[in-house]
Amino acid sequence: MNVRSLSVLIIFPCVFVSAILPWGFYAHRKINRLAVYSLPPEMVGLYKANIDYLTENAVNPDRRRYAVDGEAPRHYIDLDIYPDSVQKDLAALRWDQAVEKYTEDTLQAYGIVPWHIATMKYRLEQAFLERDVRRILMLSADIGHYIADANVPLHTTKNYNGQMTNQVGIHGFWESRLPELYSDDYDLLIGQADYVEKPLERSWQAVLNAHAALDSVLIFERELTKKLPADQKFTVEERNNITIRNYSRPFSKKYHDMLDRQVERQMKASVKMIADFWYTAWVDAGQPDLTGLKAVKFTEKDKQDDETDKRAWLQRILDVRKEADN
Repeated sequence: MNVRSLSVLIIFPCVFVSAILPWGFYAHRKINRLAVYSLPPEMVGLYKANIDYLTENAVNPDRRRYAVDGEAPRHYIDLDIYPDSVQKDLAALRWDQAVEKYTEDTLQAYGIVPWHIATMKYRLEQAFLERDVRRILMLSADIGHYIADANVPLHTTKNYNGQMTNQVGIHGFWESRLPELYSDDYDLLIGQADYVEKPLERSWQAVLNAHAALDSVLIFERELTKKLPADQKFTVEERNNITIRNYSRPFSKKYHDMLDRQVERQMKASVKMIADFWYTAWVDAGQPDLTGLKAVKFTEKDKQDDETDKRAWLQRILDVRKEADN
């Protein structure tokens, strides 16, 4: 069982999966959607026509974690596994160079998100060259997910869910609970997309910036837990007629205030980076004319395949939940 892939979904034993699905990926969807509005006129028509697709499919890479071998490492990198000197070295290496020096098994074991973002940018560029609207949209949705993951501090550490510091559940708390409660008040407008001269360097910059914020993510939660009575940390809520256990609103508010808009900054950085990478892939493809490309109309088979994927994804989560309860 790949425990890491479940850290956001299954936070507490008493949280039911059906209660998590409708809002656990709230931030990913919002980030992809907002990135559309920063594209230039030559691109925005196609992206706005398909904005619902880009929004809803922002979570597809997480669905694939349970079905595709090798998917999970694309979402994170455990920087603290590596000495500082190796971190600096890795950030300067292309994927083939890193594999030659450190072996692919090592890299895959501890996450490959910065290199995978660069790979996805190249694939999106090829889709633009071919004017393949389906691949443009699929790859745009996917790269948005990986970029958002790269900007999450807890995606840069072996202590990804606080399991090493008695803070289990902090991943979902930071990445899901706080955005759900407070992101409507965030200023996530970023202006026009900019060209990225060095995509791999930009990917590493995002990861390193997120990692620099990790200490406060863990320390502030630990300090707040010590200050408040245990019965004030969690609450029981009704979600879709299902009772779930979650971090209380007072605890969430105090933690959010201690972080001083950190979640907002990381979401905003994600929106900006996604728009920039979409734009850069289009420019590097020679700025093909997109005006003739229409909104994707999915066939009944496409819809059935999507539903099959969703059911398989949900069944895998339910199976893991049974394993965890046994």
